Parts: sequence; C-alpha cells; structure tokens
Amino acid sequence: MASSISRLALVTGGSRGLGRNTALALAKDGVDVVITYKTHEDDARDVARAIEGLGRRAAVIRLDTSDVAAFPAFINTLREILKTTWSRDNIDFLVNNAGIGLAAPIADSSEEMFDRLMAVHLKGVFFLTQSLLPVIADGGRIVNLSSGLTRFSLPGYAAYAMMKGGIEVFTRYLAKELGPRGIAVNTVAPGAIETDFGGGVVRDNAGLNKMIAGQTALGRVGLPDDIGPVIASLLSDGTRWINAQRIEASGGMFV
Repeated sequence: MASSISRLALVTGGSRGLGRNTALALAKDGVDVVITYKTHEDDARDVARAIEGLGRRAAVIRLDTSDVAAFPAFINTLREILKTTWSRDNIDFLVNNAGIGLAAPIADSSEEMFDRLMAVHLKGVFFLTQSLLPVIADGGRIVNLSSGLTRFSLPGYAAYAMMKGGIEVFTRYLAKELGPRGIAVNTVAPGAIETDFGGGVVRDNAGLNKMIAGQTALGRVGLPDDIGPVIASLLSDGTRWINAQRIEASGGMFV
C-alpha cells in the first residue's frame, strides 16, 4: 500500500455495536473510514462525526448487505465518494461486519429465518466481497466476522453458526486466491458480547450473562471495546504476515 496517502477502510454495519467500535478503533490508529448502515442513518452519522473528532476523515453510505442486486449502485456511490473525498479509486481494508441475530432451535427454525440469515451472513458477504475486489488495493487486507459459535455449540444458534462456519471457509479461499495480489484475509470470531445484537439478549438477560461469565476464563462477558481493537490490529503493519487464520476473541469461553 502506498505510504503517501491515508489508509482507508470500509466497515459494513458501522453504525452500532461491533462495527461502530471497529470504526473508532481504526480511526484511533490513524485510518480513515467509510461506514455503511441499513436503517440507522443518524447513528451512522454520529459515528462519522466521532471519527472526524479523532482527526480522521469519514463517509457514510446506505447498504443492505442482503440485497445483491443493489451492489453495483453501491460500488458506483463508493467510487464517487472515494474520488471526491479522498482523490483515489480504492480502499486498503474491508471489514465484513454487518449482521443480524436470529435464533431458534433446529426443530423450530423456519425457512424464512434460515434464508434471512443466509442472505446477510453468507450470500451477501460473498457477493459484496466479490464486487469490491476491484476496489481493494493490492497489499490490502480483509477481515470477516465469524462467531465463537462455530467452535462451541449453544442450542438455538445452529443456522447462524452454519453461516459463520461458511465464512471461515470463505476466508481461507479468499486468502489463497488473493495471495498473488498481496491481500491478507482473516476471520475474527467474537464470543458473547454485550451489544444490542440479537435483541441485546447477552447484555440484558442477567441469567445468561452470569452463565457466560462463569464459563469464560477471564470471568466476564465481552464488551465491544474487546473486539474493535482486535480487528484494527489485524489491519496494522505489525500483523501483515497473519493470513487465512481464525482468531477467536472470546476471553476464553468454554476452554
């Protein structure tokens, strides 16, 4: 990556939760950030202002990551913003963070729920990344978000975990195919985190929170501040030789 221009990241789902924390962690590391949002535009613009308050540049674009047909228009918008705001035609980093939390036991899982999860967490990530390949600079990085649920099993999360398992396989194939371009690709797999994801169940259900804390080596449930810096670190110069890896950030859940 060229050293004469600012490093630039695209973070999907950057208006809240882990995406917001990642965007701010990147800004603290001196990275400019484009964030996407689906419905919470005010929150996204608040994040952009916070990034600018840290001395970095930011932009906000609406994107429904489940709507593959909308990706060409999104790419055109992104290219125009890159040109007008940064006077460049590419990004250095992609963080595939956007997601939804839906849970049900296998016996009660509907096809509609399964399809919604697949559209966002698997199909959307695959084809958005594909669409962005010409926009990612050679020597850049990609981080895909997975979940601790691909290693340990909790009732109700089979469909969600299946999608994230697919993302971990996708990460390895991306790393292999993008290696000639010098692009490293890794997966970050958070454990249970106190956010509004999935209706805020980990944060707001005291019994579940206590159970998870009791099964975590560090003795508590994770916070967004435990994850954003991990993702940012994988986009730093010091981790350039880490590639095709699944990195779990769970505080030691179920070890």
